[in-house]
Amino acid sequence: MHKNALVSFKGTQNIQAEIQLTGSKSECNRALIIKSLSNNLVKVENLSNAADTVTLNAILSDLDTHESDSNTEKTVDVGPAGTAMRFLSAYLSAKNGNFLLTGTERMKQRPIGILAEALKDIGADINYTEKEGFPPLSINGPLTQTSSHIQIKGDVSSQYISALLMLAPTLPQGLTLEIIGELTSKPYVEMTLAMLAECGISHEWNGNLITIKHQNYKSSTLIVEPDWSAASYWYSIVALAKDAQISLPYLRDKSLQGDSQIQKIMEIFGVSTTKTNNGIAFKKDQAIKGIEEVLDLKTCPDLAQTIVVIAAALGLNMKFTGLETLKIKETNRVAALQNELAKIGVKLNEDNLIYTLDCSGLNFPKKVSIATYEDHRMGMAFAPLALLIEELEIEDFNVVEKSYPYFWEDLKKVGFQVEPLSAL
Repeated sequence: MHKNALVSFKGTQNIQAEIQLTGSKSECNRALIIKSLSNNLVKVENLSNAADTVTLNAILSDLDTHESDSNTEKTVDVGPAGTAMRFLSAYLSAKNGNFLLTGTERMKQRPIGILAEALKDIGADINYTEKEGFPPLSINGPLTQTSSHIQIKGDVSSQYISALLMLAPTLPQGLTLEIIGELTSKPYVEMTLAMLAECGISHEWNGNLITIKHQNYKSSTLIVEPDWSAASYWYSIVALAKDAQISLPYLRDKSLQGDSQIQKIMEIFGVSTTKTNNGIAFKKDQAIKGIEEVLDLKTCPDLAQTIVVIAAALGLNMKFTGLETLKIKETNRVAALQNELAKIGVKLNEDNLIYTLDCSGLNFPKKVSIATYEDHRMGMAFAPLALLIEELEIEDFNVVEKSYPYFWEDLKKVGFQVEPLSAL
């Protein structure tokens, strides 16, 4: 079994390529839940082959196919799929049966209490089987709705809110969500509402209140756009290469995905984007600007690792904010970035929610080994450094299967060499 891979780039760094990206994991996972809640009135096209989506699709297919026995607890194991854990917490609350919703050991360390307590407030029967506020969850459904108005913090995970919004139209009383505090990752909530609208579900959003009345999903088809998060790694390659232009077909000019902000952000690093007949293309044709002000990433946290690594590799002492939710992802992504950037002599200093790169010690050793911490985005964010480091070892390189299974194969298409190493 291969665990690590040696990534290198041999050639002129004149990269010209068109890459077909997998469907958006964020859109796919929402679409699958909506499909099941609609009793399959909603169809889904261009499903992602990401591991998280494959896992969720398999779980929902099994639940739809096999009627649950209310006297027997059914174990639903999401593995490392965080989105599936959150969406299924709400979905299973409304489904007939007794369920034990669980995942990997890391998943058991990721908080779910805010969502679970909100669901309990509207009548769900949910209990924590191990640590209070964390998976696994014992869920006895279906819930009997006791309230149509709940409060939920907005600065922890937008997936909590999305899980409730997708469930809302199926509830007899509908649901009004009162968002407490600042809403983190607002584009993801907007994505959920836009997808619901495509399926006939209307909403009202006034101030910090989102209301969805009881209503029926309508027969419709959700066509999933390619993944803008995956596109960010190709932007990184263009930013770090000597001469590169990448084309990505089927990405929409007006996208539901908040990570489409990468187009504007990359102008900081001299990369410009143009619309093509069937998607987008981007190349490095401007001077690297950098910015003096703080770059706020709270609306696109999944881009953070990519952007921080690009800035570090280019020696830009940039400042960032909006990284707090990174600490409860697949790993503590802030700590992981600090550990791995240190290997090229860069510090990421934290001071009162402001994160500052110190690139004064930047250097590229001949060989660097990057740990991934069971986090797909760590592997993909650091892989483009192979343009600057002769031998870049990526530990547990198969971790990319979570969101972009063909990442390494796509890298090979543009000239990267990816050589699996024998597991130690």
